[in-house]
Amino acid sequence: MEFIQASDLVHQISDGGHIALTGFGGMGQCDSILKAIRESFLATGHPKDLRIFHAAGQSDGTNGLEYIALDGLISKVIGGHWGLLPKMRDLIERDKLEAYCLPQGQLTHLFRTMANGLPGHFTPIGLGTFVDPRVEGGKFNERAKASGYNPVEVVNIMGTDYLFYKSVAIDYVFIRGTSVDEAGNISVNEEPLKLELLSAAQAAKAQGGKVIVQVKHVLKRGSIHPKEVAIPGYLVDYVVIAEHPELDHRQVPSAVFDPRYSGDLRVPEQAMPKLPFSVRKLIGRRAVKELKEGAVINLGIGIPGDVIGPVSAEEGLLNKIVFTIESGVVGGVPAGKNQFGIAVNADAILDHASQFDHYHGCGIDITFMGAAQIDERGNVNVSQFGGRKTGCGGFIDVTQPAKKVVFCTTFTNGGLEVAVEDGKLHILKEGVHPKFVRHVEQITFSGSYAGLHDKEVVYVTERAVFVLSREGLILTEIAPGINLQDDILRLMDFTPIVSPDLKLMDESMFVNGAGTTLMEVT
Repeated sequence: MEFIQASDLVHQISDGGHIALTGFGGMGQCDSILKAIRESFLATGHPKDLRIFHAAGQSDGTNGLEYIALDGLISKVIGGHWGLLPKMRDLIERDKLEAYCLPQGQLTHLFRTMANGLPGHFTPIGLGTFVDPRVEGGKFNERAKASGYNPVEVVNIMGTDYLFYKSVAIDYVFIRGTSVDEAGNISVNEEPLKLELLSAAQAAKAQGGKVIVQVKHVLKRGSIHPKEVAIPGYLVDYVVIAEHPELDHRQVPSAVFDPRYSGDLRVPEQAMPKLPFSVRKLIGRRAVKELKEGAVINLGIGIPGDVIGPVSAEEGLLNKIVFTIESGVVGGVPAGKNQFGIAVNADAILDHASQFDHYHGCGIDITFMGAAQIDERGNVNVSQFGGRKTGCGGFIDVTQPAKKVVFCTTFTNGGLEVAVEDGKLHILKEGVHPKFVRHVEQITFSGSYAGLHDKEVVYVTERAVFVLSREGLILTEIAPGINLQDDILRLMDFTPIVSPDLKLMDESMFVNGAGTTLMEVT
């Protein structure tokens, strides 16, 4: 192990190098190293044409991969999500690089596959979605489609179709820890997540690559408890000390260090702020009615991650269910928004890939997910819509094997304004963009696959609730105050099956004290 300045490390990275990144959203980024790469490229034009591999999204909108999202610096990316990376999305959408989007859980498992020296791995996850080569093959822009490279193939084993996700090359992997001791052992005690750090380091070594770790502290040999060593020193090649941790080594976007997110401090539930009444909270109120006591639950990004946890806490449900997040968090109340992936009062923090092992193998009892588009076959799109290429993240890994899926979304978007009064919902201004369309722009959740496997699927909006059947969507509930024809059917690009037992949504969900509460969604 050798200590090195980030500016010196950059000179060792060759043009066209394969770089693997670890991290989750705005957490776990090696910002000192990424900033140095950016500065070198702007000053000298090198390194350039880097090929990037990562699992989860790699920024909170300002840090991480966004630092090197420059035309000419990156030539290829294989990743799971770019929803909070506007500069990276711009490069993808303008075909300035090859972009391949694959399920986040499969990418975490590819690190383990590569650590074992294998050419790839087999799984049913992704069948019937845009990742399936018979659909789009995960090719996320025109440049990727023209490249001839196929990251996924269909194979048949004993009469059953599987997808084969191919291993990739790694010249360098950038990993973030908290401390390093004199022997090179790495701890992550102040980090909010464990992620896939060990398997990523092992994968790089298996391919002859270098392991680079950014840390805040240097400790005496033997200072780290053996059970707290995340990466043993023999796997580490270089260590970069963050000179400005308040900028380049923040634990979470909101804090340099907050012990609530690393599990070092638990706070009373009543100390957590309550969510203001809104369309999102209203949807969350209806969605939590799908909960069953003892259920193991996954929360996705967006409305689920932002409101399901707080609403469940307000309603006293936290001790009756178990929340999990794909990042590895078990229990607690999720932080949500640009800090999706972490939680206050977590009961356990597993490594990233192990969380997906459970999702893939057992299938959680219920997952709550967002939706950008829904079509007449029950397909859901969250990965590409209106020209915006966000990616699938862990959405496919979670929804395909889950026993029950609850999609949470507004009925329309783009200027939607509603009000509640006396237990009734009123549409003041309709959103300009319909969400229930004849055909989704991209299949991130396959309604047909779900129907063949008799999966229970529910679609919850502020004004209507649908369920999936083999014949299509069935409208089962409408909000009090809503007109079936004018406020629902007229705004859908297809005609759903209307249940003969159509019910009103519970009026108590629309009551939030006296008077009218105005809610807006942009």
